[in-house]
Amino acid sequence: MKINDIMKQAQQMQEQMQKAQEEMANKEVQGESGAGMVKVVMTGRHDVRRVSIDPGLMSEDKDVLEDLLAAAVNDAVRKVEDTNRDAMSGLAGGVDLSNFKMPF
Repeated sequence: MKINDIMKQAQQMQEQMQKAQEEMANKEVQGESGAGMVKVVMTGRHDVRRVSIDPGLMSEDKDVLEDLLAAAVNDAVRKVEDTNRDAMSGLAGGVDLSNFKMPF
């Protein structure tokens, strides 16, 4: 294989990685707690887009609500990480990139 071919393949792979990272950054996942009474929508960059709290929880103790919110955020974070890992493994053709840190 010629060096030019290798360079072209490297550039194509870099472009594919950038596109995949952009898609992952914009993808949204939903984390939940309390049987869906608290929901958090988060992007692939771990930005929280929306928080939904069932009106029935508004009469609950503040500590309970805080715990449910934290659990929903943690659920969303795990789902983002799983989604990003799955997308990267598909792009890498089965190569384990679990230690590869995304730039976001």
